[in-house]
Amino acid sequence: MAGHEIGDADRDLDLGRRLIIRDIEITGSGVIILTGPSSCGKGEIAKALCELLSIERDRWLSMGDILRRTYERARQPDFVRLLQERYSISDQVPILDCIDSTPDLARKVEDQAVALAADLARKRGAPADWRTTSQLDWLEYCTTHGLLVPNRWTQALIAADIQQLPELDRKIFLLDGYPRTRVAAERLLEDLAALDLPVLKVLHLSISKQEMLHRAGLRARIDDDTASLIKRFDFYVESVQPSVDYLKEQLGSDRIALIDAHQPHYTMQDGASRLDLGRSIENVVRSALRGLGLPRFVINRMLASRPARRPASMP
Repeated sequence: MAGHEIGDADRDLDLGRRLIIRDIEITGSGVIILTGPSSCGKGEIAKALCELLSIERDRWLSMGDILRRTYERARQPDFVRLLQERYSISDQVPILDCIDSTPDLARKVEDQAVALAADLARKRGAPADWRTTSQLDWLEYCTTHGLLVPNRWTQALIAADIQQLPELDRKIFLLDGYPRTRVAAERLLEDLAALDLPVLKVLHLSISKQEMLHRAGLRARIDDDTASLIKRFDFYVESVQPSVDYLKEQLGSDRIALIDAHQPHYTMQDGASRLDLGRSIENVVRSALRGLGLPRFVINRMLASRPARRPASMP
């Protein structure tokens, strides 16, 4: 027969030209973990993955969102009962007299005495003694005032939030920015095993300290002074990276994908080279999708079919 034989590359190219991909969804249960240092762009990448893989917004779990949702549900009877019975976090137990009480925690609570008393008086409609602050009161107060809660609570709230997700046996979810320590990673794997949920992939976003400082300088947040940023990066090196190493030990190296989160794309505008932030983020999203095992031609069509979006900020 006349003509030339079509190679595999030509077949892929031809299929890529013909393929229109509007919706993709990962079926079955499990979690994709997204981790990395401060300012590496986890939020932008998580948002893009949710859109491209049809992961519902309430199945994108980040620590900030979990704390806010806990605050919103902190007086719902079923959720309160779950926290109390399974995780020993109660609205009946004073924060100064619970299993998490330490001298350091007591000092933190006492430092907030005036504001706590006012907060309790507002909620109870009568003057209140700050010493009666319960565990849930303290949790709500920390959430609304940007204070850290005990590490055990962080682990418990993650587990409780996962347990509250509907259709765990047939829909995946995305865990953004957690675990952050080896102990938290150990506890997370235990909780997932108890729920019979596999870790599908750990996407480990990586940037240098210099790039982190550069990005933080561009977004100019009030808490982004150099000393704080270096402390955050040191925490990443000392705590977050060992948590990823532990996950690799337990899950196998094939379940971990190291993603270069610094893939800038430049375009010429008015004779000058300028950073195209949208394309730069797309480069990282492309790498993340490859890390999840999607073929290149499918990724190309997925991104080509995605409406153009302007990123909210530098990742």
